[in-house]
Amino acid sequence: MASKQLSREELDEKAKQGETVVPGGTGGHSLEAQEHLAEGRSKGGQTRKEQLGHEERAEEEGIEIDESKFTNK
Repeated sequence: MASKQLSREELDEKAKQGETVVPGGTGGHSLEAQEHLAEGRSKGGQTRKEQLGHEERAEEEGIEIDESKFTNK
């Protein structure tokens, strides 16, 4: 436990110096802040992924999708 606590303290010190110590925690000014940022970014990505790509449901339920509204450049 002591070694784990020591390493968290070291990581927190590095984070306070501006170093990213948690993947996805860029911008956090402490170890805890970076952990929260990384968790939020992970959840945000999952939520966005769930919102996209449900054309099959519309197809199964017979819902027409007007493709003329969408443009790809």
